[in-house]
This record gives sequence, structure tokens and C-alpha cells, in this order.
Amino acid sequence: MVKLTLAFIAVIAIHNVAVAQTSVERGSYLVNTIMTCGNCHTPKGPPAAVAGKDFSGGLTWDEPPFKVTAPNITQDKETGIGAWTDAQIKTMLLTGKNPQGVQEAEVMPTAFYPILTSGDLDGIVAYLRTLAPVKNKVADPVYKIALPHHVFPGAEKAYSQTDLNDKLKRGFYLVTIGHCLECHTPFRAGGGGRDFQNSLGKGGAEFPGPWGISTSRNITSHRTAGIGEWTDAEIKTAITQGKRKDGTALKGPMGYAYYAKMTDADLDAVVAYVRTLPPKE
Repeated sequence: MVKLTLAFIAVIAIHNVAVAQTSVERGSYLVNTIMTCGNCHTPKGPPAAVAGKDFSGGLTWDEPPFKVTAPNITQDKETGIGAWTDAQIKTMLLTGKNPQGVQEAEVMPTAFYPILTSGDLDGIVAYLRTLAPVKNKVADPVYKIALPHHVFPGAEKAYSQTDLNDKLKRGFYLVTIGHCLECHTPFRAGGGGRDFQNSLGKGGAEFPGPWGISTSRNITSHRTAGIGEWTDAEIKTAITQGKRKDGTALKGPMGYAYYAKMTDADLDAVVAYVRTLPPKE
């Protein structure tokens, strides 16, 4: 019996090693699902991404304080980030500062990334190193003022793997690195960034694009204004298929196709956390 038990444990151990994610695989999973990096950094040509140009530069934002285009993040050394060090990539992700020390626009959601575990941060960099170099020079950013860096409340301290074993903490972590509440929270009336303190998850932010004008909806637990009366299955369908409770189609720019590749456990954690958002009208 003892020999059989030891043999069984050995088989399980070997199996776990075989199915465990490598650092690159973990990075690929995050970049291509919850973080939706390609949603901004891949060129679009209606209706989908431009073939063969993944991560070589994408959307442009022309705002009063800046005009920026999502840059090329492939391994091309001249037009991408192939010449950046691992440390420089991590600094950009965690602080929003490029290798020249310039604070970049917060349309790149670096304010949400300080929460990244050290392992996930390593994995993201490792995965980016695998991206084939694509030569594509995007327009240089134009900054009309010195830009701020508002760290999302709760994201200021890196999580540990132990934190991710807790379902609600894991949900908060995923929603944060997915910068969901960036889009689903309106700006403060007097300026100064999103009103996370008073209007977290309230919706109302507008996003113009090929879909027309899309307005982010209220995802708080409010029973009528929010999604308090939605079932878990209905919330997951909205996230992964872009369908409302009544089955009609939601607009972009939400990355439904990215979220559709998330694991069931991660989707469950996201829904569990969203359920805790205080009701807002």
C-alpha cells in the first residue's frame, strides 16, 4: 500500500510539472486575455486586426493635453522595443516612464499595473521577447503638459501568489490589470482623472470609434442601474460574447474576443469581485 501510494504521488507530481505554465505561457495568457494589449497595440483595418502586424502599433488618441499612438511593442530594434532592456520594459509597465524618463499618457493603463506579481511581470516581459520583429514606425507622441500618474486605489502594492489563491483577491487583481474600471468609471467633474472615490464602476464614459459612440455601462451591484439583477452566466456572456442581458449586441471597444479565452476559474473570480462593487446610480 505504501509503495502504491508513493507511486501515485509521483505520477501526480509528474503530471503537474507537465501541465504547469512556463513564464512565457503565463505572459502570453495575460497579454492575450485579460490585459487585451493587442486591442490597442495592433493596427486595425475594418473590421479586424491587420494580418501580420500584431502588436506593431495601433490606436491614436488626440486629446487636449496630448496626441499619442499606441506604439510598436514587437522586438524590432528600430521601431519597436527590441533595444529596450527588461528593466526598462518593467519600469514602463509599473510607472509609465519610458527609457528617456518621460511620463507617458495614462491611456496606457500603467496606473493599474503596480499590482502585478513579480512572476507575472517577468512572464509578460518574457512573452514580449518572443514577438516577431515588425518594422512599423508610428508617430512620435506629442505632450503639451507634464502628465500625471494616478495609481489606481488598491493597485499600489504588488500582489503575491498567495493573494491569487483567494477568489475575491484574484478577481480584484484580474479586474485591475485588465483596467476594467478605467473605462467603467467617469472622469471627475472638475478634472483630475477618473472619479474612483465616488463613482467607481458607475459607467458613463464615452468612447468614439468605428462602432459610433459607445458609452460604458454601470457595472456596480445596483439592481436596476447596474448589473445587480444579472446572473453570473449573463455577466460572463456580456464579457466574452458582447451580448446584453436581452441578447442584443454590445458595442466596442471592449475586447470580448480576448476575454473569451480566459479560464473559467478566472472568469468566476472576475464576476465574484464585480459583485462586490457598491451600488451606484
